[in-house]
Amino acid sequence: MSTSAILVAAAPLAAALAALIAAFITGFDQSTHVPAEVGTRFYGFFLDHYPLFAFAIVYALVRVVAVAIAPGPSATLRRAVGALVGLGLVLALSLHPTFGGLVLRGGFMTGGMAFLNQVPMTAAYGLGAAVAASALGSAMGLGVVIAGQPARERSSRMRRFGRSLGSLFFRFLALWYALAVLGFARTIGLGPWPRRPLDTADTVLVAACLVVAFLPHVLISALRADRSATAAG
Repeated sequence: MSTSAILVAAAPLAAALAALIAAFITGFDQSTHVPAEVGTRFYGFFLDHYPLFAFAIVYALVRVVAVAIAPGPSATLRRAVGALVGLGLVLALSLHPTFGGLVLRGGFMTGGMAFLNQVPMTAAYGLGAAVAASALGSAMGLGVVIAGQPARERSSRMRRFGRSLGSLFFRFLALWYALAVLGFARTIGLGPWPRRPLDTADTVLVAACLVVAFLPHVLISALRADRSATAAG
């Protein structure tokens, strides 16, 4: 596996962990002074119940940027368009009208309605996580597809289509799993952050959650990028 593929795939997780460390060191919490418009947009039900989604947003944004600036022959304009589309969609779907955006609202409404219709809690939670993963993955994935360099594989069109479809499916499963893991933060013992600053125990717990949640997506992205580079060569 090439070093470039590993770095591009690992950069989003590294950025999410860096954001966590920054929040811990600075003592950032809901009482930290921010412009009123920012506080109104971020603080509320979804941040209180699904606080680790903040790091999922960082992951998605950096994933788009990492692909856009990765070494390769892809045209500068293509990279710029992909980055703008991906970043814009991730921010819009994750933060409009407030934190969580359509990503968490769609997942919450789907899971909630399923549970109200007597679907078992575990299945309802899984459905909600799947809807959230679809929204976030679509926004992030579109930017990545545009910004990335399509591999010129020496294989049939149907074979290339099958590989792309398989890669898309496994990336969706990885993102579905990631958001499901992050949603359990309160259940497994995360403290009151962001109502109060992160303490050491919470920081270690969140770091473990981020690694466990996103590592499958990192590995799939690295393997896919490495195979594409090999096929193109």
